[in-house]
Amino acid sequence: MAAKSTRAVGVDIGGTGIKGGIVDLERGELISDRMKVSTPKGAKPQDVLEAVTVVLDKLGVTDEALPLGVAFPAIVKAGRTLSAANVSDEWIGFEAETFFENGLGRDIHFANDADVAGVAEVRYGAAKGVGGLTILTTLGTGIGSAMIYDGTLIPNSELGHVHRANHGKDAEAYAAYSAMERDELSWKKWASRLQWYYSHIEFLFSPDLFVVGGGVSKHADHFLPLLDIRTPIVPAVHRNNAGIIGAASLAVD
Repeated sequence: MAAKSTRAVGVDIGGTGIKGGIVDLERGELISDRMKVSTPKGAKPQDVLEAVTVVLDKLGVTDEALPLGVAFPAIVKAGRTLSAANVSDEWIGFEAETFFENGLGRDIHFANDADVAGVAEVRYGAAKGVGGLTILTTLGTGIGSAMIYDGTLIPNSELGHVHRANHGKDAEAYAAYSAMERDELSWKKWASRLQWYYSHIEFLFSPDLFVVGGGVSKHADHFLPLLDIRTPIVPAVHRNNAGIIGAASLAVD
């Protein structure tokens, strides 16, 4: 039934907020209001599950048979979370997909949040119809990444954690949007950090397209034109809805 569905529910769990919506899978658009609740303090599994239930209730799909996809800020392999970004350490090595399925009483698809955002942009957004390797990066508290080759997701790339030579911190500590805010950088000075990052990723992977997501992508005209790289680099289309749309889309695969 899921494979024939033209609608699905997507839920995007973040460190500060949990949001969800019903998605038209043919157009890749929300056909409901976007419902959002705050992520519970500490973000422990049971508390997050209860918050997701509230979102589904607000959407009116708690008992519906619509496919459900859930995006989460962690490395996810076979439904198990292997890391924890801005959530409780209880998620490390946790059978998250099974936990949610038992708690919600329905099948779900559980995946990394940056990966599902990349899927949304490839299927419905800035990377639609682009062959070869697309790398999506989300610039926010950290740097999330998704690698998609000819439409196939290569999961859990974690390219925000590449390290600079002779420095103790990783890329996201140096070049994420949070670093711009923390160090009170101008767009130009932040772009010089992004220049290092995207040049380095370009050298390592020779992608065919970079897509830049995250909330700051709405200000892309302030920093993307300052970058000098060979690879085309464009802002994401779906921005803060990408996690919902991508999670819903993967739910029917």
